[in-house]
Amino acid sequence: MPLTPPAAPPKPSPVEIHWLEAGLPCSARWRSERGAAPAQRVLLVDDTTPADSAFKMACEGTALLWRGDFQNARHLLQAMARRADQVTPRKRKKTPPAMPLIEALNQHRQAQAQRARLLGMLLIEVNADYSIPLRRAPDFRAACTEAWGAPELPGDKSVVSLRELLGIHSAHEWQRVGVEIPALGEPPHNRIHPHYGVFSPIRGEYLQLVATAHLPKPPKGQDQLTAFDIGTGTGVLAAVLARRGVGKIVATDTDPRALACARSNITQLGLEPQVSVVEADLFPPGLASLIVCNPPWLPLRPGSPLERAVYDEDGRMLRGFLQGLRAHLAAKGEGWLILSNLAELLGLRTRDDLLALFERSNLRVVSRIDARPLHPKASDASDPLHQARAKEVTSLWRLAALTVSNT
Repeated sequence: MPLTPPAAPPKPSPVEIHWLEAGLPCSARWRSERGAAPAQRVLLVDDTTPADSAFKMACEGTALLWRGDFQNARHLLQAMARRADQVTPRKRKKTPPAMPLIEALNQHRQAQAQRARLLGMLLIEVNADYSIPLRRAPDFRAACTEAWGAPELPGDKSVVSLRELLGIHSAHEWQRVGVEIPALGEPPHNRIHPHYGVFSPIRGEYLQLVATAHLPKPPKGQDQLTAFDIGTGTGVLAAVLARRGVGKIVATDTDPRALACARSNITQLGLEPQVSVVEADLFPPGLASLIVCNPPWLPLRPGSPLERAVYDEDGRMLRGFLQGLRAHLAAKGEGWLILSNLAELLGLRTRDDLLALFERSNLRVVSRIDARPLHPKASDASDPLHQARAKEVTSLWRLAALTVSNT
C-alpha cells in the first residue's frame, strides 16, 4: 500500500499589530523590511497632532497610526526627521574627539538604526488591494505589488511605516527609470532597472574594471568563453560580460528578489541567448573559464535584510567564494574578485589576512587592477568615515588555481 506523502508545512501566520479605535480592538498584518517587531503601544494621530508631541511619543516607543491627510503625514515625518537630526548648540561648538575608525563606524550604524527606529514609528494603514484609505494619498499599488507580491486575501489589511512606504515608492520609480551603465554601451540600451530590496549598481568604478580587464582565453578546443557571475544581484556584471562577447554566462543568487530582478534585466537587454539566471548558493554545477564575484565588502552583521549587500557577517560569502573557486575553474581559468579595501582601512581585516585566505584556498594572484571610488562620499569631509573613504581603493583581483608541485 503506497504511503501518503506528508502534507506541506503550513505557512506561518503573519505578524499582527494591534490597537484600539473607537473603543474597539483592531488588528492588521504588520509589514517591516527592517525586521522590526510591531510596537506594543499604538495611538491614533491626525492633522491636529503637534510635531513635538509626535516626536516625544515616538522617542518613548509609542507607534503613531495616522488618520489624517496623507500629505500632512509626510510633513509630520519631515518635522520628526529634523528633530531627530537636530544638534544642540553646545554639541555643535565642540570638536568631536578623534576615535578609531571602527568605533566611528559602529557609532554611525547605531545612530542610523536609532533614527530609522524612531522615524519608523509613524504608521500608515494599507488596504488589501494596497490602496491607502487617506485623503490625497498617492496610488502606491504598483509599488507595493513589486515589493510584497500580489495581494493574498480579501480584507487582508496591512500596517507599514510611512518611511518604508515612501522608500518602496522611491524604489518603484528607480526601477521604472533605471540606472544608466556606460559599460553596457550607448543609450537607450544601457540601463539596469534595480528592484526593491536589490542593491543598485551605483559604484561605477568596479563596473569599469570588469568592462576593461583582460579576458582569459577559452579552453583548448572551445570557441567561446563560459563565465559564472556569483551573487548576481541586478545581473549587471553578467550583462557587462555578455556585452564584451562572453558566449555563455550563468548568473546565480539565492534571493528571490535578486533572481527576478536579474532575469528581468537580462530579458530587457536582449541577452537571454548568452545569460541564464539560476538559483544557487554560490556556484552552479560545472566549470567555467571566468568566475566573477562582487561580495559584500564589510565583514559585519547586517542590521536588516536590506543591508545584506553591504555587510556579510564574518565574510562568509567572500570565504565561500574563495574556498570553492578552484574546484569550479576550467583549465587556465580565472576568478575575478571585486573588493574594496574599506574593511582594511576600518581595521576589520588586514591585507595579510586576505592574501593568506587566497593561499589557503590554493589560489595565486595573477594581477590586481585598482580604481579610485567615484561616489560623492569619497570627497565628503562631513561623512563620519571620510578618513577611510578618502583612501579607499576598489580592486579587481585576478586569481588562478595554484599549481601544486609533485616534487
